[in-house]
Amino acid sequence: MRTLLITLALIGAVPRGMAAQITDLRTALTRAESAAYANRMAAGRAEAEAAAASASLRGFLPAVRLEGGYVGTNEPLSAFGTLLRQRAVTPEAFDPARLNHPDNTGNVAAATILEQPLINADAWFARRAALSAAGAARASAEWERSGTAVRVVRGWYGAILARAVTAALDTAFASAQTHQRQAESMHRNELVTRSDALLAAVRAGEVESRLLAAQGEADLARTRLALAIGIPPDSVTPPGAGLPPAAALRGFVAADTLAAAGGERADVRAARLAASAASLDARRATAALLPRVNAFGRLDWNSADAPFGGGESWTAGVMVSWTPFSGGAELAERRAAGGRQAVAAAASEAAVAQGALELEAAATAVRVALARMDIAERGVAQSVEAHRIVARKYEGGVATVTDLFDAAAAETAARLAFAEARYQLIIAAAERRRASGREIAALASLEETE
Repeated sequence: MRTLLITLALIGAVPRGMAAQITDLRTALTRAESAAYANRMAAGRAEAEAAAASASLRGFLPAVRLEGGYVGTNEPLSAFGTLLRQRAVTPEAFDPARLNHPDNTGNVAAATILEQPLINADAWFARRAALSAAGAARASAEWERSGTAVRVVRGWYGAILARAVTAALDTAFASAQTHQRQAESMHRNELVTRSDALLAAVRAGEVESRLLAAQGEADLARTRLALAIGIPPDSVTPPGAGLPPAAALRGFVAADTLAAAGGERADVRAARLAASAASLDARRATAALLPRVNAFGRLDWNSADAPFGGGESWTAGVMVSWTPFSGGAELAERRAAGGRQAVAAAASEAAVAQGALELEAAATAVRVALARMDIAERGVAQSVEAHRIVARKYEGGVATVTDLFDAAAAETAARLAFAEARYQLIIAAAERRRASGREIAALASLEETE
């Protein structure tokens, strides 16, 4: 038992950030589903619309109300009426003196009232409109979640890219220091001028400055990722592996074709449902001009001194109400509802057109990113070979130190461009999946190839 208590105490002492540590993209995407700020706000809006849809049931379900109170009066007609309600009328109550000058007569009243809507055409349309609006809010929340997923993918691989940039510049700085030492050694041996050594030191300082900036950007990238997920920065640790290799990205993009589209996009569905809600609301405004039929019933208790005392009485009936004209307000409401319907219909058409445009743009972005990655991959091999050749020339006194550092800078730039190209292809693939209405979590499979 003592060991168990110690273990539980140690578990309780673990910091929250450590307990919720995220080390892979799939977990990050799952956590963002419920923790991301945008997702939580969208879920709240969807819940509010769902509550509004539930409130529309008042046009169909009965309403039950309880009432109670005490009234005292010596007004002749009210006093006699109170006696009647209490079933307490006696022959003495008809004495003219008592009728004209009654004593204070008290009444404890209690009642149960039931109201049941029967025929309310506007309530039917209001209910259907509210359900469509709730569906639109859910679809909007789904679209927001897909956008959050893309931001998490962007932040996750952005953090990995920032670390890759830092590693590349760290290697470049080490290479620059080697070249600097080489230039200084050759200067001491009077093989090059002092300007070569000085210039080598300047160029090494430039690389060091870029390295420091990259290290700061890597720290910020982790914070941005945590912000996208909706968790503290110390709760997320991107994997130590680098970006996926080019071959894995080519395979993923080739298999992830637009032919596997996931159906109607959530934002298009939201716009369509919003248009349906606006259309139904317009019909509700028209139906509000029709008569309404409602039933009611009540039980009353009246007593001189006790709630729910005395005899029980009931009242029941059916009421038909019709307001064909109320100063023009109903006509204005119909006109306003028609305007909202026109706006929602146009927005639905615009969402379809925008979705088609985004899908085409996303497909183009994938093709361009893929071509850039191929070019950048070739550039790395070419720059490495060029750097090797220039280094050999510098050792032989044929090339200048500027040529040497330019070749080193070209190699570093090529490596950074290759990393950036792979990152951009990942983001383009994520955007294409979102544009075609598919899950973003499929990109988590790329981690297996890193």
